[in-house]
Amino acid sequence: MNVKDIVSKAVLEISENWERALARAENHRFVLSVSSIGPNSRLAHPNFISGAKYMTIGKDFASGPGLRMECIEDFRGQKFSPELVIGDNVIFNYYCHVGVINKITLGNNVLIGSHVLITDHSHGVLERTDVPFVDRRLESKGEVIIGDNVWIGENACIMPGVRIGAGSIIGANSVVTHDVPPYSLCVGVPAKIIRHLDS
Repeated sequence: MNVKDIVSKAVLEISENWERALARAENHRFVLSVSSIGPNSRLAHPNFISGAKYMTIGKDFASGPGLRMECIEDFRGQKFSPELVIGDNVIFNYYCHVGVINKITLGNNVLIGSHVLITDHSHGVLERTDVPFVDRRLESKGEVIIGDNVWIGENACIMPGVRIGAGSIIGANSVVTHDVPPYSLCVGVPAKIIRHLDS
């Protein structure tokens, strides 16, 4: 191995170690700023976390890269008191987004596929076509509650004011706009119950 190869290898090792160190520091900063977080929690890098002081997270939490969790307390002069409560053993896969101005609760043992959106708000009423969406007030139809042992498939959207009962499955690419009873298989746009599962 020549000198150039040795130097290149050393630079690569330093770079990889530095990236890992930065990721650990970012996760440490997140853990310190969350109001409560259980042991054995892992947050992959990169991620975007805003309003961590409004989040309570149980033990054994894990996320893939690209997680975006936002508890919004101020939007263009609007003030909110957001709350995000996550139970034990909750797993987010890659590039999920959770947006809160009201309250979102996830129970224990919830498994969430990649590219899932969970939100309790939207940019105002649809009738105001004269106002750009970005300029409309944020509004919430109510809190989102996801029960224990729920599996949410890839690319699903869980919309404001929805309750998903324990043991339910939300199919990939579904848009959930209404409550889902416990132990239900729910799929489609908008999502409909196609089967009841054994409890």
